[in-house]
Amino acid sequence: MYDVFCSCAGVTTDSRSISGGELFFALRGENFDGNEYALKALEAGAAYAVVEQGSRHSGSDSRIISVPDTLEALKALARYHRDHCMVNGKRLTVIGLTGTNGKTTTKELIREVLSCKYRVTATKGNLNNDIGVPLSLLSIGGDTELAVIEMGANHPDDIAKLVEVADPDYGLITNVGKAHLLGFGSLEGVMAAKGRLYDHIAAHGKAVFLNVNDPLLSEMAAARPGLATIPYGIEYGDVKILPSDALHPFLRMSIPSDEGKGARIEVGTSLVGAYNACNVLAAITVGRYFGISAKEAAAAVSAYVPANNRSQMVRSGRNTLIVDAYNANPTSMAAALDNFAAVRSDHKVALLGDMRELGEESLKEHVAIVTKLRGMDVETICLVGEEFGKALGNSPLDGAKHFADSDELAQWLHSASLEGCVVLVKGSRGIRMEKVIPEL
Repeated sequence: MYDVFCSCAGVTTDSRSISGGELFFALRGENFDGNEYALKALEAGAAYAVVEQGSRHSGSDSRIISVPDTLEALKALARYHRDHCMVNGKRLTVIGLTGTNGKTTTKELIREVLSCKYRVTATKGNLNNDIGVPLSLLSIGGDTELAVIEMGANHPDDIAKLVEVADPDYGLITNVGKAHLLGFGSLEGVMAAKGRLYDHIAAHGKAVFLNVNDPLLSEMAAARPGLATIPYGIEYGDVKILPSDALHPFLRMSIPSDEGKGARIEVGTSLVGAYNACNVLAAITVGRYFGISAKEAAAAVSAYVPANNRSQMVRSGRNTLIVDAYNANPTSMAAALDNFAAVRSDHKVALLGDMRELGEESLKEHVAIVTKLRGMDVETICLVGEEFGKALGNSPLDGAKHFADSDELAQWLHSASLEGCVVLVKGSRGIRMEKVIPEL
């Protein structure tokens, strides 16, 4: 199969994305069966299709390859490719990262910084699950000098499975917090699951980049004797977060330069929120470890512009929007509100959607956000979703408006015609808070 892969123009699991010459893997999901699309994939221009043995099209075409399990075949192929990617006679170096919040932003920043000196392949978007990680590895080309692979987790064994495929040499956990509690059960469950990256590096890799100012990450590292660490941290690294104002609305930092004698460098960003400071510092630390100067790293960070509703500031013409609507959990929601509290404006509006997958902790965590809002100077508060509805029933908040879904909120915003406001938009992906943005 590896010979077949090397002869193809790439790998895809979506028959609709075929442009010609790809290797198509027919995956089966809860609501679809990719095996049914194998012939269509070939008709669309795929070079080969991998299907499950016994499926309808198995053996019907010489370009169809039958395997017992297509997902396991995809992962095995990805691991084999990872093991056979060489740079100057040595196996390609892979940096693996995970975390509760900020992992995609951190991955993007690391890619930008490392690209100052190396040809880098990094996970596209957030293709960080048991399908996305193999696809990311299989996108590594012959000219790649470093790879950065993002790994996500919703269940206790997810990271353990993904590190077996990616086999990273270096690891980085951005943070651990309350997310996907329905799958993990508790914060301790999150720590144990994410910690499988540290376990893998301790046993098979070289070192982890460790935020030593994060007590939970420090505790996790200390619990693994022999784990080599490359430290960084806001206090540890003598990093100063510069104040934000109307002229400088984005995160700015001052870091020591490589020149010594007290010289410092200002790092500008297009990121909203001081909570991104650790993400920026992680990328700079990775870059410096791989031989990129502080000045080069700072310039790369400054040039990075976030997308996909992550830590974006958007000026619509009528309002200034802080859009962080790709995902939400108690940790990231609290951080976003802390940052919003520091924003200076006479007219602040918070549009918040439910935090999903919190299980039995959901009511408590949504009430905690309502309680936090109670102490903030926010002119208009709009809460969306069933979970916030339950929280308001348990802990009423004077003046807060509740909407069943983002469509209902968008209709209200259309008639409200807000203008001259600073608006925070945040919620879990399933709430689709981005729907309200055109009305702002």
